[in-house]
Amino acid sequence: MPDWAALLTEQQNPASEQIDEVSTLEMLTIINGEDQLVPLAVSKELPHIAQAVELVSHAFGQGGRLFYLGAGTSGRLGILDASECPPTFRVPHEQVQGLIAGGKSAVFSAVEGAEDDPKGAVGQLQEQRLSDLDIVMGIAASGVTPYVLGGLDHARSVGCSTIFFTCSPGKTLPSVDIQIAPRVGPEVLTGSTRLKAGTATKLVLNMITTGAMIRCGKTYGNLMVDLHPSNKKLIDRSQRILSTLTDLELEEAQQVLSQAAGDLKIALVISLCDVSPDRARALLSAHRGSVKKAISGSATP
Repeated sequence: MPDWAALLTEQQNPASEQIDEVSTLEMLTIINGEDQLVPLAVSKELPHIAQAVELVSHAFGQGGRLFYLGAGTSGRLGILDASECPPTFRVPHEQVQGLIAGGKSAVFSAVEGAEDDPKGAVGQLQEQRLSDLDIVMGIAASGVTPYVLGGLDHARSVGCSTIFFTCSPGKTLPSVDIQIAPRVGPEVLTGSTRLKAGTATKLVLNMITTGAMIRCGKTYGNLMVDLHPSNKKLIDRSQRILSTLTDLELEEAQQVLSQAAGDLKIALVISLCDVSPDRARALLSAHRGSVKKAISGSATP
């Protein structure tokens, strides 16, 4: 049984002890001041986050998947990050997945007690048929969530690489490949980890998947060239990116995208290398989907 009172996330914040007695503006100033501490805390964990990015990008290159495990806010943030990867980077929905204590219904309504079951994640992970190519990342602001710790134990038994995120570092942290533990300090409302800890979680998950996708060739500079044009905004963005990188007029860009069946990366290689759609696909395939490498490779006999 953990010593809950000793957890950093359970400590009382002296900056907000009188938060119910001040004006609304003063209240928000206190909250905002505490929020500004979060990026600084996360910055101190950048070496560990970089290790996570390298681990995840390597796994993706080998056909592996990334699974987030979390309860409550942590679980929902994992699901949020996972759900945004397919439309942003045109990856399969199964490549990044978020699992939450209590199952899908817990995304919208809290399932009380689900986080206390150390076997709760085991069945969920078994359904995914984990292999040693996969990575499981546990997210537990408190650092002691049984659902998360039990899931990490199972992942290690399968041979998966493991990452652990917490905002309450201490001696009881699990044995994993990479630990990310920003010290964001006590919450404005004692124990309410949807606040600073939740913000830190979102920042870190953003960096891990974005960094891994960049390493996997999903961007050209800071442009998302592997997006899935599933709505009018993204169709327009694809046309504008192609036009920007090739100097084509928007109408011409639309025509090239049509030749490429809407695939922006193929359209870019067609335009920049002056090759057929089939040749563009072959070049991208030979260079693991990297547009810049495919362009360089096109000059090789």
